[in-house]
Amino acid sequence: MLTDVACRKATPKDRAYKLSDAGGLYLEVLPSGYRSWRLKYRVGKTEKRLVFGSYPEVPLSRARQLRDEAKQLLREGKDPSIVRKQRAAEQAVRNANTFRSWAEDWISSESPTWSTKHRADVENRFEKDVYPKIGALPLAEITSPMILAVLRRVESRGAVETSHRIQQRISEVYVRAIVAGAVDRNPAADMHKALSRVRRGKQPAVRTVAEAVAVLKAVEARPSHPLVKIASRLLALTAVRPGVLRLADPREFEDLDGPEPIWRIPAEKMKLDVDRKQEKAFEFIVPLSTQAVATVKAAIAFSGGGSVIFRSVRSARKPISDSTLSKAYRDAGYSGKHVPHGWRSTFSTVMNELAGQDRSRDALTRIGDRAIIDLMLAHVQEGVEPTYNRAAYMTRRRELAQEWGDALTAELPAPESLIEGARR
Repeated sequence: MLTDVACRKATPKDRAYKLSDAGGLYLEVLPSGYRSWRLKYRVGKTEKRLVFGSYPEVPLSRARQLRDEAKQLLREGKDPSIVRKQRAAEQAVRNANTFRSWAEDWISSESPTWSTKHRADVENRFEKDVYPKIGALPLAEITSPMILAVLRRVESRGAVETSHRIQQRISEVYVRAIVAGAVDRNPAADMHKALSRVRRGKQPAVRTVAEAVAVLKAVEARPSHPLVKIASRLLALTAVRPGVLRLADPREFEDLDGPEPIWRIPAEKMKLDVDRKQEKAFEFIVPLSTQAVATVKAAIAFSGGGSVIFRSVRSARKPISDSTLSKAYRDAGYSGKHVPHGWRSTFSTVMNELAGQDRSRDALTRIGDRAIIDLMLAHVQEGVEPTYNRAAYMTRRRELAQEWGDALTAELPAPESLIEGARR
């Protein structure tokens, strides 16, 4: 029988030779010096050989263990070489069944019922938070603790609701794979119970003009990319949803140098069901105050063209992420006090209070203002034609937008000043 010392001292010769162990196991030594373990065995009258790997990567003790396993298969009437090929094929299938491959399959099957924006959101979340950790792993080898680690990382940046959405989507990927017979368990099931609870209710928002101005001053005073500051100001001035602002295209802004400037937001970018997103009638028109026009112009001039005004610092083709503005507000000291989405609530609160205090207008008109303010937030009213919603009360909406812009920017510098330092 061989010893480890004999294996180590085996030197190459002019021809290949072998050092025999027991039970058909031997070490073959090539003229190049390469040494490998082999097993000679018979299946019926046919002599066959099985390679176990190179020495010393496979030590003598492991080679004997592999020999014994192969002998056991022979006693069971199985050919070790065929069993090895079967196992390799099974492993290849497992390796092909990665989480990413199944996630992409799930997205493709579900996306016909999704909006373009929602699909992009799902894909971006997986690309950023999930694939880097478990995307390349076989679906069957991913454990609950591994998934929880992914979700905890999302939670750690304050995105609790996002962590719950990711958990739900990972679970749905597994449900699809289970139905197809690829796996027999769902390690993401019920994992929401291990996550922090989502706080339901209105988004944190300041309630007065003075507080609103203070928010903008604090955000704009901090060192950050100029487009982040400009995006923050335009979001406040228009009270659109942050997701709409992130994807703003310069071609959506019309008549910026004319008397009636507007932002024409395509229906597909609005918060609507899939069918309505396909209808042009559900596009939304935002009348722009003079302050909003100046902010848009500054943003377009600085961004340097392209289909996205508020582009990512890393890629001119991609918009800023949905967490960029949120981080800017947290860094400015407004965590739990005011978030980007909170501008909608601030606008509604302030303008409705002004409508109630405006004694120069009759009571009926003030009540009408409240409905118009709601309309300005793009709340879909059931039973009302979308074409009516789109342009209804545009004159009064423009007046209210200008009132809001005047109040919000009275103490703020011109938007151009937010980018002057960057240009220098």
